[in-house]
Amino acid sequence: MNTPPIPTRVTTAQGDALPVPDGRLSKQVLNTSGLEARWYRPPNPDPQSPHDRDEVYVVVTGQGEFVRGTVRVGFSTGDLLFAAKGESHCFVNHTSDTAVWAVFGPGA
Repeated sequence: MNTPPIPTRVTTAQGDALPVPDGRLSKQVLNTSGLEARWYRPPNPDPQSPHDRDEVYVVVTGQGEFVRGTVRVGFSTGDLLFAAKGESHCFVNHTSDTAVWAVFGPGA
């Protein structure tokens, strides 16, 4: 079985064009042994649950608030957001154009 090549570049248009898999909120655009990247346009409300890996978000478009545990911060285009493994987090009060790259670190 052939493994698809790991992309060097993924555009936001490519992320938008991918289907959202059943049971998922985001679209996988990269997966290696130590890193996973996903394209995510959070719904309102954002129903995320804690993940089993550290996660970094790069905000591509939009603005709003990011809640991580008991901390709530404003965010806008270009910001970098972090949620630790097992930590509750979600996007709230965000604009309808909000889109992020979600990058997960290696698993445990």
